[in-house]
Amino acid sequence: MLKSKKILNDPRHVVPELLEGVVAAAHGRLALVDGATAVVRTTIAPGKVALLIGGGSGHEPLFPGLVGDGMADGAACGHIFAAPSPDVILAATRAVHRGKGVLYLYGNYAGDNMNFDMAAELAAQEGIVTRTVRVWDDVASAPPERMDDRRGIAGDLLVVKVAGAAALVLNDLDEVARVATKARDQTRTMGVALSAGSIPETGEPTFTLGADEIEIGMGLHGEPGVTRGKLCTADELVQEMITRIIADLPFQAGDEVCLLVNDLGSTTWMEMLIVARHAHRLLRDMGIVIKDTQIGSFCTCQEMAGVSLTLMKLDEELWRYYEMPARSLAFVKG
Repeated sequence: MLKSKKILNDPRHVVPELLEGVVAAAHGRLALVDGATAVVRTTIAPGKVALLIGGGSGHEPLFPGLVGDGMADGAACGHIFAAPSPDVILAATRAVHRGKGVLYLYGNYAGDNMNFDMAAELAAQEGIVTRTVRVWDDVASAPPERMDDRRGIAGDLLVVKVAGAAALVLNDLDEVARVATKARDQTRTMGVALSAGSIPETGEPTFTLGADEIEIGMGLHGEPGVTRGKLCTADELVQEMITRIIADLPFQAGDEVCLLVNDLGSTTWMEMLIVARHAHRLLRDMGIVIKDTQIGSFCTCQEMAGVSLTLMKLDEELWRYYEMPARSLAFVKG
């Protein structure tokens, strides 16, 4: 199998260099945290509840691309596909804290859970209050009765958007955590992969598929999905994903939702628009109202070929926060 080719310098310097690129593109709105692989906003208001996100690198623009006005205040970034260390998270926590506490918001993976929890203990020793919300939107990774075993994938974007807006207008950490939890609990995602991504240090794929095989419901690093099947039509794939997502919450006729069509790394706009077209048809036929559609690369796995679909069920409160203006490298609203 051919190794992937990437435009790199030293593979060991990928994360610091990509973060330098994020800061350069922000034109003064973001800054690096000294001694840590983390970025933070440069204009966090005094007395603001801070929102810190983070996780392994290799899924760009998640996480540093979601730091900005009305979004996250900072992102703590680990090595490729690895959780940030407690020291990195603590340094980012100090950098974003403005006296009202810090909400940790990240995907539900064992390494992230352990390291953010350790950082929270260290922050508490310094008098910084934290709260934690773990995103677990991946319907394929565990049944509903084991919700807290599920992985966090592209639904991170919608939850960060809502939580970022809430953190702008609410001056109570527990209230921001409540809103973020509500957004998380109303969000469901499922993905399908046609080929794997690779690790920059080796160029080796994280899993293998036959020429006519697809992985339905896989994780971002190639974790097993619901099933491995044969390549079929776009409409058949969308039907499979939407059916599983709808049944999981469950979503019902009359519900209002946001729809996210996410590229896993190398999927073309042509393919994503074909997917979005059928998702709209299916949801319309079910009586579900799509109030907003986002299409693009938000949560990737290097050059993985594939797509994920996310639905977030809205109520008046969630829609209000979702619609508020936001500006980051990867997401702009209003």
